[in-house]
Order: sequence, then structure tokens, then C-alpha cells
Amino acid sequence: MTTTHHNTPFLFALSDIHGPVLRPGDEGYGEEVTGFNLAALHTPDVVVGATGADDVVAALRWATATGTPVAVQATGHGANFPIDHGLLISTARMTDVRIDPAERLATIAAGAKWRHVLDAAALHGLAALAGASTETGAVGYTLGGGLPVLGRAYGYAADMVRSFRVATPDGTLRECDAEQEPELFWALRGGKGNVGVVTSLTCELLPLPTILGGGVYCPGEHTEPLLRAWADWTRTVPDEMCSAFTVLRLPPVPEIPEPLRGGFWARVAIAWPGDPAEGERLLAPIREAAPVTLDTVEEMPYAALDRIHMEPQDPLPARESCALLRDLPPEALRTFLAQAGPEVPDLPFLLVEIRHMGGALARPARLADAICARDANYLLETVGVLSAPPAAQAIEQATTSLYTAMSPYGTGRTLVNTHGTPGNPTDRARAWTPEVYNRLRQDKSTYDPANLLRFGHTVSP
Repeated sequence: MTTTHHNTPFLFALSDIHGPVLRPGDEGYGEEVTGFNLAALHTPDVVVGATGADDVVAALRWATATGTPVAVQATGHGANFPIDHGLLISTARMTDVRIDPAERLATIAAGAKWRHVLDAAALHGLAALAGASTETGAVGYTLGGGLPVLGRAYGYAADMVRSFRVATPDGTLRECDAEQEPELFWALRGGKGNVGVVTSLTCELLPLPTILGGGVYCPGEHTEPLLRAWADWTRTVPDEMCSAFTVLRLPPVPEIPEPLRGGFWARVAIAWPGDPAEGERLLAPIREAAPVTLDTVEEMPYAALDRIHMEPQDPLPARESCALLRDLPPEALRTFLAQAGPEVPDLPFLLVEIRHMGGALARPARLADAICARDANYLLETVGVLSAPPAAQAIEQATTSLYTAMSPYGTGRTLVNTHGTPGNPTDRARAWTPEVYNRLRQDKSTYDPANLLRFGHTVSP
């Protein structure tokens, strides 16, 4: 243990923890609580830097004994709002990944990033269903369902999970799968961290060493023809073709390569796991829809997934939101362009994206889970950088305007990994159907009756 307060009654019960136990003012506290999203500046009363499952169990037992609410953070990508007071368990040190190539399985510790998983799996020609950024924590992403880059081809990341190892707030370390504690297994696949702290999961891998992927970039003034061509194209492509249309307003910073730096762009990003020549043939209508400035589509190692969406790799203060859409009729495209197209030059978003859903994402899960997005054909997502208070206000106003305007075309729900406002259970409930939400609340009453896991994307008992 590393703390200057280890003999105080407040922390005495945490003295057996192997990782650091820190309070505000301790050396290293700021670094320990800071995650990827710098807009969520956490100020817990105590932070535990867990090194393994035993540390997580000890921290939860202390929290239960003292009635202290608990939050968990691996990378901090999903930290939309700051944690105030309580206990923060950081799993960032728990990065072990074990690959079983014969069974095509990966066992992933709570703090491992997708980068750790992809690199380990690639040594065996295997792949895991990761999202657009491999800097994201694999476990937290999967607990929210996990929308992979290849989601239309293979489904949600949670669909691939075989088992979890999870510590419940009573300090019990449990193994759960489809046969052993099936209700807990159900709640952890799409129900986020409502019923316990996952210390590791085991998931299936795919024999997929390479894919066709990248982006077709056009100047922003050609947003409309590219968007309309893409929307029509998505109604004809096979399930294996995964794509997103994005409007990008990029700052003039060195981290962004030329010629994209400081520009306004419309992009179609694709990922195709099939024959590369067939993927190139399918992509032809997109390349012909508008003048192309940059084309990065190529056959690439699956582990090079970051090249496709080119998500930020360095921490930044951001506001992320999303909504699930049923369809994109012509009036929806007109509404989108009026809200986010080139005629709105001061739009404060870094990106506005529409992801093509459907395919395997629409198929029923092999085992029932808490994912409630299978009826959506598209996903609308926005990311704004909160560089200063005026920017924050502009982003909130633009977010409200865009999602209100697009609401007639929505399902009324969001994806759990990017939903929720603090202190507003009604808004958080939009990630689930009423039936699933009520079932999660019942499970919460079973496994966390004191509602210790109350931060972030949570439900009440």
C-alpha cells in the first residue's frame, strides 16, 4: 500500500490492499483519478489503484462496511461526468490478457485496453470485436454492449462473452456464465456496471488477421451529395459491409495529419472482413459520389483498426452524446444537413457521425442480454471538445438542437456507453426498454441493495 494515511481509522480497513490508496492531497492522487476524458475531473474521497481481484474485493468490503458509494475507472473514456466524493477503484494496473489459440478465447483483465487484446490476439491470427479506438478499456466497453467497428458483420462485443469474474458489493468474488449465475451473466451484458465490479471476462475471438478498412474524405462543401449517396448505398450493401458517415471539423493542431489538419471534411469510413477485391467493388459508388481529397482505404492488419476512424489517441475534455435512429428517409437527411451541414459554419462539434447499424447487430442474441439497440438501423453520435466555458455552452445548445430535430426518426433510446445525465434516472433509462430497465432494477436490488454502485450509467434498486 502507498499512502500517507494508512494508520487513520478512515483507511485502516484498506491496509491490506497491494496497490496505492490515496486521498486528496496525497502525491499521485491527481494522476490516479484522471482518465481519458479531461472534462470529468474526479474528486473522490479515496482512490484505490487495484492490482488484482483481491484488491477490488477488499475495497468493496470496506465500502460496504462504511456505506461509501463506489465508482470504477479503467481508461476513463466513458467518464461523461465527474465523480464527487466516495471511493474510486482504478483498474488501470490490471492489464493482463491471456489468449487460448486452440479454443479461440481471450481472458481480459479489468483494466486492459483493446490495444493490449488486439496485439496479443494478432500473434495467433485472431481478432476481438473492438470499437473505433483501441485505447478504450475492453471490459467497460463490453459491459455497455460494445458497438464494434465490425458490428454489422459479427454483432455486439457482449455477444462474444463466455464468462465473467465479478466482485459484488458484498465482497464476494463470483464466476458467472450462461449456466452459473445466469441472471448476473444477463445483467452484465449490456447492463453496464450496475451489479458488480468485473475483474476479468473471457470472450470468443475471430480468425481474422486482415481486413479492408479506411476512409474516403471529401471537402465539407460536398457533404450533401456524399451523405445522400451513402444513405442510399447502405440500403444495398451486404451485412458484412460496416460503415459510418462523418462530418469532421478538425482543429489546426500538429496531432492531425495534413491535408486534414484544420479542415472541414465529409468522410465515409468502412470496414470489410471479406474478399478485398469485392470490398473495393462495393465501395465504388461512394468514391464516385463527390470529389475525393484523401482515400485511406486499404487492406490492413486487423490490429491496425485505429486507422479507420482515426479517433483521438490523447486525453481531451469532451462531451459525447448519441441517439439510435430507425431509418434515414429523405426528410431526415434534410434535417441533418440543416443542423450539421456546411451551411452551419460555427457548429462546435469535432465530429457528427451516423453509423450504419443492422446486420448482425439486429439479430437476436444467442443468449438473452440487456442490450436494447437491436431495432436501430443507424446511430447518431456527436463529440464536442470543451476547450473553454463558451465552447461548453455552445456544445450543449447544439447538442439539444440536433437531437431534438432528429428525434422523429429515433427509437427513443441511446447506447448505454454514451448516455445519461447526472441525477436524472429518467434520462439514463433511455438506454433500455422499460422491461429490461425494470429487470436491471430487480437485479440491482439483489446484488447491490444499498446502491453503492451509483455513479455513471446506473439504475436504482
